Amino acid sequence: MAQPVNSYRYEYWTRTSGDLKDRRTPIDVPHIVSTPGDAVKIVVDPTQEYQMWEGAGAAITDSSASLFMNSMTSEQRHAILTEMFDPEQGGFSSARMSIGACDFSSQKYYTYDDLPDGVAADAALEHFSIGTGEPGAPDATRDMKNVVPVLQEIVSINPAVKIMASPWSAPAWMKTFNRIDGSGRLRIGEYVGNGYRYQDTIDYVYAQYFVKFIEAYAKLGIHITSVTMQNEPSNGCPWPITVWTPEELTKWGSEYLRPALDRAFPDVEIYFGDDSLRFWQRPVSEYMTPAQAQCFAGAAFHTYSGLPTWVHNGTRQFPQWKSAMTERRCMLDETVDEASHVMFGEIGNWLVRNGVGLINLWNIALDEQGFPSYAGTSGRRGVITIDSSTGKVKRNLEYFMLRNYGQDVPVGSRRIGSSNYTPDGRNGGLGSVAFENKRGDLSVIVYNPGGTDVEAAITINGEGARWQKVVVPAYGTVTFHKSDREMNVSTVPEDDEFKITYTPHPADDHDETLF
Repeated sequence: MAQPVNSYRYEYWTRTSGDLKDRRTPIDVPHIVSTPGDAVKIVVDPTQEYQMWEGAGAAITDSSASLFMNSMTSEQRHAILTEMFDPEQGGFSSARMSIGACDFSSQKYYTYDDLPDGVAADAALEHFSIGTGEPGAPDATRDMKNVVPVLQEIVSINPAVKIMASPWSAPAWMKTFNRIDGSGRLRIGEYVGNGYRYQDTIDYVYAQYFVKFIEAYAKLGIHITSVTMQNEPSNGCPWPITVWTPEELTKWGSEYLRPALDRAFPDVEIYFGDDSLRFWQRPVSEYMTPAQAQCFAGAAFHTYSGLPTWVHNGTRQFPQWKSAMTERRCMLDETVDEASHVMFGEIGNWLVRNGVGLINLWNIALDEQGFPSYAGTSGRRGVITIDSSTGKVKRNLEYFMLRNYGQDVPVGSRRIGSSNYTPDGRNGGLGSVAFENKRGDLSVIVYNPGGTDVEAAITINGEGARWQKVVVPAYGTVTFHKSDREMNVSTVPEDDEFKITYTPHPADDHDETLF
C-alpha cells in the first residue's frame, strides 16, 4: 500500500531521455511503497562518504566567446549566460579557459608575449599583454575582444564561479621550434637572462608568465582559481601545443610554478596532467615523490582515449589529491546512444564514481557547423549550439548532463554510497551517483545505458523498507533533490528552431572512445 509520508519537506524529480524528448521534465514525486517489486533496487547510503563535489561547467574558448559577443544581442547573451550560470537556474559553477590561444579561436593564434621582429627573447616579459582595448570593444584584441567580457558577465551572474586556466602553447621564443603552432617543447634549463641564476632560466620566466596572466585577470575582476601546466602535454598536434613528459611537468611544477604562485597567488591550485588517459599509463607515484605531490591539488583527465583502469594511476596515488575532468566534447553527428554513453555514462556516472569532483566540458558554445575554429577542426559541437546569423540557441545533451549536476547537486556536497553502477559508463544495468551536503540535502542521479526504459526502486539507508519507484528512460537519466528548504525548481526553456549543418570531421586521436 502506498504511503504518502516523506522524510523531507521538499522533493524535485526530473526525467531526461537520451533522445531529448524529455528534457529535465519535472515528474511527480513517487509515493513511498513498502516493497520494490520487480524494479531494479538502488540503495543510497549516507554512511559512506567520498569526494567533495566542486561543480560543473565548460570551456569559454575564444570561439565560444566570439559567438556570445558577435552572433547574439546583449539581451540574448545575458539570457543564456544567466540560464546556465545562475544558481537559481542551470547552476553551472565552473569554467575553463585557455592561457593564450587554443585551436578553437576566432582569431589568429597568439600568446601573451609575442615578440616583434628583431627581438629574440623577453626575460623580463616586457612585451606581456593579454590584449588591448576595452573589454568587448570593436578594436579590442586577444582576450580583451571576446573572452574577458564574457567571463566578466559570468562573474557578475555567479561571483563564486571557479575558473580553471590551461595553456596550449608557451610563447614561441620559449620553445624549441620557435613557433606557437606545432608540437615544440619548452627550452627547459636554458638560460635567457644575464647570468646563470635560478631566475635567469626559461623555466623561471615561464612561471612568471603564469603569474602575470593571473594578475592581469585579477585587475579585471576575474579570479583564476586553478591552473594546469599544459593542455594535453602528450598531444603532438598541428595547432598550438607544447609537449612535455610527466617527469618534466613534475619537476617544473614543483620547482618553478608552485613557488612562483606561492609568492603571488598561494590560493591558486595546480592540477597535474590535463590529458587523455594515455598520459596516465604509469602510476604517478613512479615519477613523483610525496613531497612533490604536495605542490599539486590533484589529477586532471580528458576522456578521449585510454583504458579505464588508468584513471586510478592518478586518483589512487596520493590521498590528498582531488580529481577533475577537464575536457570532452561530442561530435555533431553523434548517435543518441554514443552521446549518452559519453556524457551521462563515462563522465556523469563512471568518472564521478571513481573520484572526479569537478567537471569541465569543452566548448560551451559552437555554431551550427561546429565553428569557429582557427585550426579548421570541423564537426564538433558545443554544450549549446548558437545560430551564427540569428543568435538562436539549441541545448545539446552535454547541457543536460551539466544541468543535472548544476541544478540538483549543491556545490560542497559529498558523494555518498549508492549501490548501482555501470562498469564503464556504457554497459551493464542502471548506474547511480548520490550526494549529501552539510544541510542534509540529498541528491541522486540515476542513469540508464540501455535502449529500453527500466523501472528503478530507490531507498535510503536508515529509513527502512521505504521505496520510491520511477521509470528511467532509455539512454537517459532520472534525478532527484530532497531538502527541508525550498530549492531550485526552474525548468529548461524550449529550443529555438534553426538548421544544423553537418560537416565531416577528420579522424584524429580524439575520435577514440574512452574504453
